Amino acid sequence: MSQFKQLPVPGGLAGERADAGISKLLGISRNVAADLLSAGNVQQNGVTIQKSDRLIEDAFLEISLPETKNQLEIVPVQVPGFSVIYQDDDIVVVDKPAGVASHPSVGWDGPTVGGALLAQGISISTSGAQERQGIVQRLDVGTSGLMVLAKSEYAYSVLKQAFRDREVHKVYHAVIQGLADPLAGTFDAPIGRHPKHEFKFAVMQGGKPSVTHYETLEAFRAASLVEIVLETGRTHQIRVHFSAFKHSLVGDTMYGADPILAAKVSLDRQWLHAVRLSFMHPTQGQVVEFESKYPADLEHALTVLRGY
Repeated sequence: MSQFKQLPVPGGLAGERADAGISKLLGISRNVAADLLSAGNVQQNGVTIQKSDRLIEDAFLEISLPETKNQLEIVPVQVPGFSVIYQDDDIVVVDKPAGVASHPSVGWDGPTVGGALLAQGISISTSGAQERQGIVQRLDVGTSGLMVLAKSEYAYSVLKQAFRDREVHKVYHAVIQGLADPLAGTFDAPIGRHPKHEFKFAVMQGGKPSVTHYETLEAFRAASLVEIVLETGRTHQIRVHFSAFKHSLVGDTMYGADPILAAKVSLDRQWLHAVRLSFMHPTQGQVVEFESKYPADLEHALTVLRGY
């Protein structure tokens, strides 16, 4: 049985190619959108369109979404260390432990943020693709710290736009190998999907613009603690930028970290934590700010490094 969606083309997508526009509208990949169009599953004002056709403002789209055997679902599950630090009718802010995915994905059978919320009886917005409902930002599975999700449809729309417009202030702390030179600076280097490794990203010509600001907070013999402010929000951005500039995050062996040092500080994930998050509340008209402490594994790693 297939799902059937009927919706108008918003002004912001008018003139876009159908595959690109439907990808943004439904929160699905552009390849999936292209497959829907190639299969004749999309009509605009009653006419079947192809992926290169253009979307028309206020036109009426009818989209048939075939169900698949591997359809991703959000499964309620209690997650140790997962906490809700704020919620109202529009948003919920959580402190995510490492080992929890932002949303379900192919090949991941562990806990998710949405599932942890459902287990606590907290519902989130139904906007976005089924597996990413309410998600306006993402953290890697191995990254801990603050995330905001939308509970209302209006909040979803406003927050998604705020992230696009770079109006959300995101601060991370990371421990990198070595000492950055200079001690404070900016990485402005485009990031794209790695040409040889499906699940990795890399600094590369033709990638998406990516800007990372950093400042050294504390130096150790083998590593240093840095504060990071993200101007953009690319997948693996912090990990990719520091790896490209020869300062991989401690514990991040996927991006070139020293496995011996990772073992010495007892880390099986990157030392990276989303410590502060601030943004204009979507309905209250004022800036809200949240803060998170380091979890026990990151604190332990710091203790070891300080005595190394």
